Amino acid sequence: MAEAAEKETRSNEESTDESEEDESEEEPKLKYERLSNGVTEILQKDAASCMTVHEKFLALGTHYGKVYLLDVQGNITQKFDVSPVKINQISLDESGEHMGVCSEDGKVQVFGLYSAEEFHETFDCPIKIVAVHPHFVRSHFKQFVTGGKKLLLYERGWMNRWKPSVLHEGEGNIRNVKWRGHLIAWANNMGVKILDMISKQRITNVPRDDISLRPDMYPCSLCWKDNLTLIIGWGNSVKICSVKERHASEMRDLPNRYVEIVFQFDTEFYISGLAPLCDQLVILSYVKEISEKTEVECCARPRLDIVQPLPESCEEISSDALTVRGFQENECRDYHLEYSEGESLFYIISPRDVVVAKERDQDDHIDWLLEKKKYEEALMAAEISQKTIKKHKILDIGLAYINHLVEKGEHDLAARKCQKILGKNTELWEFEVYKFKEIGQLKAISRYLPRRDPVLKPLIYEMVLHEFLESDYEGFATLIKEWPGDLYNNTIIVQAVVDHLKKDPQNRTLLRTLAELYTYDQRYGRALEIYLTLRHKDVFQLIHKHNLFSSIKDKIVLLMDFDSEKAVDMLLDNEDKISIDRVVEELENRPELQHVYLHKLFKRDHHKGQRYHEKQISLYAEYDRPNLLPFLRDSTHCPLEKALEICQQRNFVEETVYLLSRMGNSRSALKMIMEELQDVDKAIEFAKEQDDGELWEDLILYSIDKPPFITGLLNNIGTHVDPILLIHRIKEGMEIPNLRDSLVKILQDYNLQILLREGCKKILVADSLSLLKKMHRTQMKGVLVDDASKSFNVVVFHCRHMFHKECLPVSNTVSSVQFCNICSAKHRGPGSAILEMKK
Repeated sequence: MAEAAEKETRSNEESTDESEEDESEEEPKLKYERLSNGVTEILQKDAASCMTVHEKFLALGTHYGKVYLLDVQGNITQKFDVSPVKINQISLDESGEHMGVCSEDGKVQVFGLYSAEEFHETFDCPIKIVAVHPHFVRSHFKQFVTGGKKLLLYERGWMNRWKPSVLHEGEGNIRNVKWRGHLIAWANNMGVKILDMISKQRITNVPRDDISLRPDMYPCSLCWKDNLTLIIGWGNSVKICSVKERHASEMRDLPNRYVEIVFQFDTEFYISGLAPLCDQLVILSYVKEISEKTEVECCARPRLDIVQPLPESCEEISSDALTVRGFQENECRDYHLEYSEGESLFYIISPRDVVVAKERDQDDHIDWLLEKKKYEEALMAAEISQKTIKKHKILDIGLAYINHLVEKGEHDLAARKCQKILGKNTELWEFEVYKFKEIGQLKAISRYLPRRDPVLKPLIYEMVLHEFLESDYEGFATLIKEWPGDLYNNTIIVQAVVDHLKKDPQNRTLLRTLAELYTYDQRYGRALEIYLTLRHKDVFQLIHKHNLFSSIKDKIVLLMDFDSEKAVDMLLDNEDKISIDRVVEELENRPELQHVYLHKLFKRDHHKGQRYHEKQISLYAEYDRPNLLPFLRDSTHCPLEKALEICQQRNFVEETVYLLSRMGNSRSALKMIMEELQDVDKAIEFAKEQDDGELWEDLILYSIDKPPFITGLLNNIGTHVDPILLIHRIKEGMEIPNLRDSLVKILQDYNLQILLREGCKKILVADSLSLLKKMHRTQMKGVLVDDASKSFNVVVFHCRHMFHKECLPVSNTVSSVQFCNICSAKHRGPGSAILEMKK
């Protein structure tokens, strides 16, 4: 709720004027201030009776017959002694150069403020109103009206004489007149009339609703919203009337204009004044209430409401109770509402006070938000309107917001807002950091400290790091990882970490962080030692990033112990920096790691490490036998004798068999399979690979007295050796497992072979017949001979070569068939047989 207030000593009668703040969350639409300066001086000795507002100045009338011209701050610029009694009305034309004044003793004056033009008249009754023509400054609009018991129109005519004419009379005193354009609206005891000055016709009569109210105590309020819209407020009723043109077909004897009431509604209180505000309406209301102490009806503070008119009701937008001086003694008629159209200023006039209401601007909106502690919204509003606000600064609002959050204990949110609010202001950043330090909340702001553009003093970052180092090693490690190393003095922080490690030398977090600090300081050797000690995953990244291969030549074992796979990949990828020989030498005392390295080297390239292939035989045999046989098969540099010796010593049968076979001793290999492995399937597979008849003979001889082996042979040798040879050698009466199944399989295999041979034969015969038919068709075709018309004989072969018969050699064979000499030389075959043509 708004109130007009002033810092001054109040009289006893104003002791009940208290500032009541509206606790609701709805923001007021208007703001208020008391018009002071000269107005204060005037109203200390006199009382306001009326006021008129012009965009250039104000004109205030008093109960003691004075008229004061004031500037918009309330300072007196001119004073007129018009009458010894109350000024009832002051009227100004639109130019503000002419003024009309009337008083309770019947005096009327119309004069120029900047010219000698003047009209004086004294009537025999009080004149309640006067209104000069809006364009009075123009010579052909020298008109004004006065209202007492009659509504008189004065027009200046011949010889500058003023000629009066009666516009209306007989319905009581004229109490209000408003002139707009060519329309005059006035109110008397019966209602409101509108006169068209062009046609001099009265176009409407709007009767008042509540005739029980005394028109002198509850006067009518009139207000033109525009040239055709009149707002009427009387009692607690509001009507908005629109002046419209009448259609020509409807005129007859009627005026050419008529009035339509477009909005009509009632208010809760009695209306003392009206003013338009865009499409809304400002209403000054006189309020009576029952006193809680005396239970007697008394005058309450007047209200200024903004409403949205609806066809038969209204919507309240805002409602403010105004604390004006002496409101307890005022009547409805003592209040007036005047307004300045261009600036949306509203003046509430009472006998002892003048209050100015104006629309709230963005600065006022921000003030209200700050008052309600809505700092986030205030900051947003200031950012949106930063070009138009005059009173507030975004930074000041932001700092107030941060302080508010800190006071509420929302330290993290306050720290987060620092990023946006403080921006690149290093001084403010440092000030806020110290403020957070004082309340023990450096950790809260640490995540939001600027790291680039701007950069704060190193001391700020060091102070935060020391705070974490004392209480939160993990948080300290996180900051070291996230912050660039040039934000603080690295040497100071390293020494602090070293001091803490003296108390807890095995703390992995501190050791890891110290390694990172050494890395920032380019002391990579020390960082590498710590990473290797911690077996940290970043050790390989550190080596690659900073090319530390010269530093790890004596640390290969440590790297392999940490992660042999990554270490080997790194060493093999960088052979140019650390040679194969150097790696093998370093791993000499760790043969298991040496094997891992050489194995991966062999997988990459079978020839690079050929000098170590002999060594690898023992390494595979000791640490990785499954890969020994693949190694022996793939290596072309492995000494077979040395490999055979090692495999025989260790009784590696499969490897020995392979080596014996590779060295040409297949029979010994087969014997070893049969005797050592006793695996007939493997023996048969070996014999198949060698495809040697003697091996098959050895295999049969070895198996002939072993029924399980005979079964295996019967099942597998059918396609390589005639099974009859084996069957004939089986001793009579020997029990052979699954003999029937084996014989059936032999017969099936034999039958399959027969079927395959027959199928192949059929295909061969069919192909031969097809080719023969094709050859026959080809030889039956005619042949074009160009020189057949000549007198000598021509011989044409099926290959299309032609010869003179005399040129062919004479055949000594009994058969007369000859062959083409050319195609015979090319081994063409029978397709070149002769075709003799005789002429």
